Amino acid sequence: MKRVIPRALLVNGVLPIMVMGVMTAPALSHHSFAMYDQTVTRTLTGKLIRYIPGSNHAQLIFELLEPDGQPTLGQDGKPVRWGVETGSAASLARQGVAPRSFPEGTIFTVVLHPLRDGRTFGALAGLLIKCGPVMPQGGCTKETGLILISGTP
Repeated sequence: MKRVIPRALLVNGVLPIMVMGVMTAPALSHHSFAMYDQTVTRTLTGKLIRYIPGSNHAQLIFELLEPDGQPTLGQDGKPVRWGVETGSAASLARQGVAPRSFPEGTIFTVVLHPLRDGRTFGALAGLLIKCGPVMPQGGCTKETGLILISGTP
């Protein structure tokens, strides 16, 4: 004998569970910012070596610079690299951060929340200053550069 599921059970029981599953999947796929120490902020100046666009988050990979514009060298004698996770590439483009307007070699200052585990990566903490291809005298600051992002991202 063929078993038939009553229409009321389908509409009132199974369908709402399916809808809830579809609606919560995007929220579950988005990661938490718990890996960043949001009680700490670091202000770093660097030279962009790679811009990685993303629909949810973009990343700026850069070589850390000294105040005179020279690369900060690690214990291995190589330039120290950092990365910062930002908002979406579309959001950044509206604020002047895109491959054409923010090309590789651009010197910038960023305020970020570093990773809790000590790796050289962080999340944007609300300030991004663009200073162009050459380190300005006095460093890349609000006074010598263009503020592209200010406040909470």
